[in-house]
Amino acid sequence: MKKIALSMFVTALVTSVYADYDGVNIKLKHGITETPEVHVLSDDIKDMFLKGTTSGQIRMFYVDRQYQGGSGADTYRDATVLGGHLKYETATLNGIRLAAAFYTVQDLGVQQHTAQSPALLGTGYKSYSILGEGYLGYNFSEYGLKSDAKLGYQRYDSLMMGSDDARTLPNTFRAYKFVSKDVKNITVQIAHVDRIAYGTFANIYSAGGILAATSGYTSRGVNASTGVSTGEYLNLGLATTGKKTAGVTNIQLKYTAKNFHIDVSNDYAWNLYNTLYADAGVSWNCLLNSDVKPFVKVQMIKQNSVGKKYMQYSPLGGSGEVDSFYWAGKIGAKYEGFATYIAYSQASSNNAGDDAYKNAILTQFGGMPAYTQGMVTRHMFLAGTKATKVAAVYNFKQHGVNLSTAAYYCSFDTDANSGYGVARTATEAGFDIKYYPKAVEKLQLRFRGNFPRKFAETTPGSDTGWNEYRLIANYNF
Repeated sequence: MKKIALSMFVTALVTSVYADYDGVNIKLKHGITETPEVHVLSDDIKDMFLKGTTSGQIRMFYVDRQYQGGSGADTYRDATVLGGHLKYETATLNGIRLAAAFYTVQDLGVQQHTAQSPALLGTGYKSYSILGEGYLGYNFSEYGLKSDAKLGYQRYDSLMMGSDDARTLPNTFRAYKFVSKDVKNITVQIAHVDRIAYGTFANIYSAGGILAATSGYTSRGVNASTGVSTGEYLNLGLATTGKKTAGVTNIQLKYTAKNFHIDVSNDYAWNLYNTLYADAGVSWNCLLNSDVKPFVKVQMIKQNSVGKKYMQYSPLGGSGEVDSFYWAGKIGAKYEGFATYIAYSQASSNNAGDDAYKNAILTQFGGMPAYTQGMVTRHMFLAGTKATKVAAVYNFKQHGVNLSTAAYYCSFDTDANSGYGVARTATEAGFDIKYYPKAVEKLQLRFRGNFPRKFAETTPGSDTGWNEYRLIANYNF
């Protein structure tokens, strides 16, 4: 008789929430129906492999960007690639399962302009492949527990570390993770991560510096001279400072009820910095119209240097001292297929002469939970930045069409002591359209655009922005 074990470890849900966090996001972390993973039980090793499951995704991605602004940059670049992943996971035998996933991205050689976009391929504009996942999982259901462990190479998504799957291939990690849902409405995670293989988005930050370090990537930069390349696993300390560390130890607690949630997470990056993250949200039915559901969310991040303060060995130099604070709030409402919100955030400020990272929020391992981030602009974590974002989404499902449209506008008032250009107001407008055709099940077609202005400005008037369009097709199986 075929036996099914239901794991309450909702890896797939967590991935979906965090992997699409760039641009517009109106999802709450409460009131969501969680679909548990289903693991097929086997009676012996032969059955373990015969009853295994295969899954994956094929992704075709085209990007077109033209620079503009007072700096005179007018480069026109594009790229078209085909990539994705193929994963096999065995059935469960005595609680144990094995899995492996192969990721690849290949240049199609279709290019309109003289410059090629770097964010869709590997370092040096190269096609590449990687074993992105290779892990041993253990499910505790046979002991009556709603707990799960995953040990090895995997997609790891927590509040301040993540796959950041915004281009073609995600970041992947070597991690050891335990998740328990044995207490009603409470999820506890204990994890340790010691290696990262940066995905294709990392190539945008090839120059490194404070912009990269506050945008999810290494201050060393991803290029041939640093030895940090996409698709190659490196110790977390080596990847960010050139000094080996023990990695990052995470403890996370999440409470979820029908109309309320709270997340508290602590990442201890050994000999680098400790990051305490918390967010909470509440929603309710409007008294005047029960179909209107207002919501409020708040988040805070406190970061302090620890141990030997290895940031001093990064290209940013300095003392290695980090003592930063960031807070943000979001208020909005949902009505049938429509949702809108406004968000505000503020980071603590540097004094003249401070290291650029002292009051910045450092996130060098793909984590990007900020309410005020744009599709590409992530200046809200630079020291002293005050950011605002407004967004609106409309879903046409109630009209019989599986189509959603979104638009947003972000504004970033950067500080003179941020370490990234002059004080200015950088902006980004953008849109995101998703369509799921009925004729092809599990196919998503996506059209996105972003239009930053004054993204960079080293001296007054020498600003750089661009107009970018993306066409994406995702087929899941």
